[in-house]
Amino acid sequence: MPKLKTNRGAAKRFRKNGGGGFKRRQGFRNHILTKKSSKRKRHLASPAQVADADVPAVRRMLPYS
Repeated sequence: MPKLKTNRGAAKRFRKNGGGGFKRRQGFRNHILTKKSSKRKRHLASPAQVADADVPAVRRMLPYS
């Protein structure tokens, strides 16, 4: 069987965690930050968990993680 290619875009966005899931960065923190509250920006800075329904798709994109 040939080697599988890793989706490089996904490799830069997702990291595997111990429980078999993936962590991801949250959106809405790139620009137009002046109207967003400090609390909102602070909470967006922390990593989030990929939803259970999306984990199989991420796993397919990252075959060696």
